[in-house]
Amino acid sequence: MNNINRVYLSGGMEYADNEGRDWRQPMHDWLSQHLKCEVFNPNVESDKFFAKNYPNVDVRSFKETDVVKYASIVSQLVEIDCKEIAERSDLVVCYWDDSAMRGAGTKGELTMAKYFGKPVYMVTSMPYKEIPGWVLGCTTLIFSSFDELKKFLLL
Repeated sequence: MNNINRVYLSGGMEYADNEGRDWRQPMHDWLSQHLKCEVFNPNVESDKFFAKNYPNVDVRSFKETDVVKYASIVSQLVEIDCKEIAERSDLVVCYWDDSAMRGAGTKGELTMAKYFGKPVYMVTSMPYKEIPGWVLGCTTLIFSSFDELKKFLLL
């Protein structure tokens, strides 16, 4: 896979333990080291966004106290992520688990990737029958582990 310049890391955040950092950071590091590509890591980018625009603010609290303000803030993140997939990333690596199933962002990211012709490589241990058909329809290849995906990417 020699033509990979930039990879988008998709997966649950809002409902994930540690916002999905536990899989994203190791994958980010591996991609940078082994494929020498840039990585769009939503954890890193969200941290930058909040530090710049909402320092020391618990933005998630607005979901209960001011849903209009919360939606406006999240809308900015959605725009950043969609633009990244549409205009800059060559492929999407998706970790599909219960947190991705529960949230909406991952589904939207996969739909954007499909629409713009970007390959989606999914890692999941979930039975396929439990994954929404729409999500499967947006997926290019499915891997049972990150190690399996890494072997494929090194080909």
